[in-house]
Amino acid sequence: MEGYDTSLMKAFFGIPVFREFYGKPVNPDRPPEHRIYEISPAWQSGLTSSAFVGQIIGLLINGFIADQFGYRRTMIGALIGLCLFVLLAFLSINIFMLLAAHFLCGIPLGIFQTLSTVYAAEMCGASIIRTVAKMQSQWAYRLPFALQWAFAVPILLGVIFAPESPWWLTKQDRLDEARRSLVRLARKDSDGSKIDETLAMMKHTNDVEKYLSNEGMSFMECFRGVNLRRTEIACMVWAAQALSGNALAGYAAYFYQQEGFSAQNSFNLSIGLTGLGIVGNIIAWLLLPSIGRRKLYLCGLFLSFIIFIIAGGIAILPQSNARSWTLGSLIVSATFVYNITIGPVCYILVAEIPSSRLRVKTVVIARVAYIVSNLALGVLIPRMLNPTAWNWKGKAGFFFSGTSLICFAWSYWRLPELFGLSYLEIDILFERRAKPSKFRELQANLESAGYFSLTRTEQPGCLWRGY
Repeated sequence: MEGYDTSLMKAFFGIPVFREFYGKPVNPDRPPEHRIYEISPAWQSGLTSSAFVGQIIGLLINGFIADQFGYRRTMIGALIGLCLFVLLAFLSINIFMLLAAHFLCGIPLGIFQTLSTVYAAEMCGASIIRTVAKMQSQWAYRLPFALQWAFAVPILLGVIFAPESPWWLTKQDRLDEARRSLVRLARKDSDGSKIDETLAMMKHTNDVEKYLSNEGMSFMECFRGVNLRRTEIACMVWAAQALSGNALAGYAAYFYQQEGFSAQNSFNLSIGLTGLGIVGNIIAWLLLPSIGRRKLYLCGLFLSFIIFIIAGGIAILPQSNARSWTLGSLIVSATFVYNITIGPVCYILVAEIPSSRLRVKTVVIARVAYIVSNLALGVLIPRMLNPTAWNWKGKAGFFFSGTSLICFAWSYWRLPELFGLSYLEIDILFERRAKPSKFRELQANLESAGYFSLTRTEQPGCLWRGY
């Protein structure tokens, strides 16, 4: 749902009736029926950035209230707030009202996006926009706003009946409730002793982390000792999502129109982009168990570098139909690669890197780093694409090839492989300030010892093999 909302505004820039209602004509001296309307780069940046500013506020609020009231109650409150703020966006009659509504919607999005990142929501926007792009009335953009209620209400009902996180309950020393939550999450035929073993390991991990952090759970703990390294990795991993070029894909329909595609063909390509994104996620499910997080993440960054530097080179060529379609295909390819590698792997890494006691706060800080990256790109990308500003168009590929290369270099030297490690093992490796190579060495030791081939009932007795 967060992905749908944040991508919605960028997609609206490709709808002519939206630009006509909220924008200004670039050729006011021509008859009304022949005028071309554009929303200025400054307003494009403001509209896309307003939600990100709201999300930062929501994230900071979430960092305090989630640990206090629990994930379930926090999610319910955020969803109710979002439903109310969507009404303001739906009824907006000018660009100022739309800006305020988008900012307010960002606050609840920021609150619940670190608790439950519904990645499938990122795949919903383009197919709806393709349909409404044909409309000539204000429903072309009001209908997609209204459809957010269709997401929020079912999610709200699901969260109301969902169990609270057993990890949060364990951190609050509410072990009986944590066990009941585990029972609800387990299969009906699960052995009660296995649930007790799981609860015991969760309590032990929490006790170890309390000892290592002197029982601190504040935001400042994320920047002290070994937690600083974990925070750095989480922030960079999430920021690389935007810096690797995915932020440009959010402007795909507008980008295609600036390259000479019709509005219909622009959204047809966006549909292809979305469809391949879904296929890419399915492929990622198959690759992750065998390849691991680090290799897949590095492959994604390197391929993004190659694709965008090729796109920038093609953009230098004279304008032609072949050039436009090649650039369009490269953007689709970059998104396909992203959804196999960087996109899904990022969420796994960000969840595994922090300690369990500081997970919410570390993820909040990492998400703020991601949003700050998007804020900067939200100012730059409209100027790169808008014909009244820098007018780079496809040459923006050079910029994102550079940022992808920087992220690749950082990941190669700083990002460890965590596949197959328990939270306790990860805690010990970070506490010993192990280099990324030591993480891989432990992986090799565990694999040679047959640890990964053990059943779930055998693994609890072999949690630490050392390196």
